Amino acid sequence: MKRVVMTWNIGKSSKQIRHLLVTGRMFALMSLGSMVLVLVIGIGAILQQRASSSPVSSMKGFAATVSSGLFMDMLSMEMPGTGQVRMESSFSGRQVSNFLVRLLTDVNPSDPKSLLAREYPGLGGDDAFLLRASSTVDSTIEPEDHEPLPIVGDQAAEGSDSPQDPAPDTKPVTDPNTQTDPAAKPTTSGRKVVFIYHSHSRESWFPELKSTKYAESSTKNITLIGKRLEEKLEARGMGALHSSTDYPSAIKNFNWVLSYKYSKKTVTSAISANKELKYFFDIHRDSAHRKNTTTTIKGKSYAQVFFIIGLANKNWKKNEAFANQIQAELDKQYPGISRGIHGKTTASGNGEYNQSIAPDSVLIEVGGVDNTLEESYRTVDVLAKVISELYWGDEKVIAPKSS
Repeated sequence: MKRVVMTWNIGKSSKQIRHLLVTGRMFALMSLGSMVLVLVIGIGAILQQRASSSPVSSMKGFAATVSSGLFMDMLSMEMPGTGQVRMESSFSGRQVSNFLVRLLTDVNPSDPKSLLAREYPGLGGDDAFLLRASSTVDSTIEPEDHEPLPIVGDQAAEGSDSPQDPAPDTKPVTDPNTQTDPAAKPTTSGRKVVFIYHSHSRESWFPELKSTKYAESSTKNITLIGKRLEEKLEARGMGALHSSTDYPSAIKNFNWVLSYKYSKKTVTSAISANKELKYFFDIHRDSAHRKNTTTTIKGKSYAQVFFIIGLANKNWKKNEAFANQIQAELDKQYPGISRGIHGKTTASGNGEYNQSIAPDSVLIEVGGVDNTLEESYRTVDVLAKVISELYWGDEKVIAPKSS
């Protein structure tokens, strides 16, 4: 009898163990399934967010990511007759492969650093998204933006209360392509329609400072380029204003990170005093080196330009359209001088760059740390020519017809 009872107890215990195992397996499967579901939903949400906000990773920004020539060639494959008649196609293995790699992975094949940018915070912090490629040069090289090193020696220290030193006299650079007939030129008759300023006013150039350490100066800096642009626009009949405010000396406890906050006050003050301002240019010098910022046109070297668009501005496409007008003319008249239009989010810079103030507002990087003032002047002369032509072209379109 004892033996029978013992056998029954063992059988009952075995059933309980099997029941626990089945229950545990089911729990494990349900847990695993829930985990996979959460991961899938999370990844889907991330992809959806990236697709709706990143012009590089989204097919919504496809037309903006490729050059106009490449896009027209692709369009002509589906719609015969839309392509341009030319001997050479805009398709190239490098251009197509670069686009596909960036579309699928967000890794820039021309920048190995981008492989690690996601894993190391800050490593990719200065990256920009290509919005519009130049039709004449490789636009995969992105602009660089670095916080300046401390200013030393006889240069004014950041945060000082001393006024900006007067700009040194510089030898004028004359470009015959930018000259106009004074008797025939139109004029705004004293109205100011262009505002030029510098959020990073002390950006300078190694060759001009005879330095290999610091490309920052309180005297010989990017404000000279802005002044040159003002003068050339005025010579073409466009009323222009230029701010050479040196924020490190004008702002107590100056903080470089807040540069665009300081310059925004400059812009809004200018608008308050001049209601007819239409074009706004924040002129900078890029941190890239000479091989990525210089081109030769008809035997003369020019500093190349980047156009920067702040994608944090909800109306950024209007600013991009304005920049694209300028770039299209540069590509047409001075092939190679523009390196494209790049967009930046708040994850890779200020993200707005005061461009929400006006649709015809853009940040322009003129040359880099290794360019000379003479090369930058040549480029600014070209910019003044193109900008004035666009302005007067628009004025003809909107001007009322004479009776």
